Amino acid sequence: MLGLISKILLFPYWLILLIRNRLYNKRFNNYQFNIPIINVGNITVGGTGKTPHTEMLINSLKENYKIGVVSLGYKRKTKGYREVQFTDDYTLCGDEPLQIKKKFPDVVVAVCKEREYAIKKIIDDYGVNLIILDDAYQYRKIVPSCNILLINNNRTIVGDNLLPIGRLRDLPEGVKRADITIITKCPNFCLEDGFENNALGLQIADKEEEKWRKELNLSPEQRLYFSTLYYHQAQPVFCDVCNVRYLYSKFAIYFSGIAMDHEFKSYLVSKYKIGGSIKFSDHKNFSKSDIKKIVKLARKLPEAAIITTEKDSIRLSNNKYIPEDIKTRMFYLPIACKIIPESKRNEFLNIVTKKKNQP
Repeated sequence: MLGLISKILLFPYWLILLIRNRLYNKRFNNYQFNIPIINVGNITVGGTGKTPHTEMLINSLKENYKIGVVSLGYKRKTKGYREVQFTDDYTLCGDEPLQIKKKFPDVVVAVCKEREYAIKKIIDDYGVNLIILDDAYQYRKIVPSCNILLINNNRTIVGDNLLPIGRLRDLPEGVKRADITIITKCPNFCLEDGFENNALGLQIADKEEEKWRKELNLSPEQRLYFSTLYYHQAQPVFCDVCNVRYLYSKFAIYFSGIAMDHEFKSYLVSKYKIGGSIKFSDHKNFSKSDIKKIVKLARKLPEAAIITTEKDSIRLSNNKYIPEDIKTRMFYLPIACKIIPESKRNEFLNIVTKKKNQP
């Protein structure tokens, strides 16, 4: 499944990953827990929708479980274990954990490099009875009760190459560790005349499942599902100074600092006349010069709404370089995802919570 270029040019890297995974497959230095540990991850660099899928699980399970979320806290400036607070700046905990905390204030969110330590601590301190690991597919020290692998519908892992040549950060054979594989960012193939047709969705899902199972060489025991992204009504980045009339403008400019923004752009193009855009790198820490670029573009079209992604809004909330007049028309699009077709959603949730490994 791995591209030939990787095997030739990156042979040492490939060999290290192979040996590492073989050792962990033999339960080398692994931790197991008595509560459900759901791991949501991928084997590519960004663009599969880990955070929206983590939020989907929280939203679906929060009524029946006391949930804890554990993440690395990518690009945070703090070290060691930290519980994410609603009032945190993203530099203390990372943008994605803070986004989750702001959406779900009652959920315990912790960041730590040693995820097993964080799991033990929030179980002891808060009595959580279900853990979601955000982006820990390569963190092999923990044996999850359910391993969920996300693969972008628009970019298969088959034939791709390892970093830095391709987008793979692990061997594609890692798909064999997945209890559930979700093909993400699918068009909503259940829609017919603007309404969800479950029978149509099941028919298309069966065909898609046959194709993907063959391509990924999934075993009969491995479950396969499909998900689609959707957006809610745009929300102000700065509530205290927002002028909502800009949402009703015919024009918009947009900027993004996420790995893949195709769906974001497509949605905006369907709603607005686009007057310009800027693409930044993933997890971009917006500097003074970055803000100047946004302001320069925005002032060319003073009647336009300024729209960004939900994750980017987390990194903008305390930015001191944004002028007040720009704040008044700056909005973000809340993102969510769901399993399609609808009849598969309960089945998915039952498998996620019932599959357990006993220590």
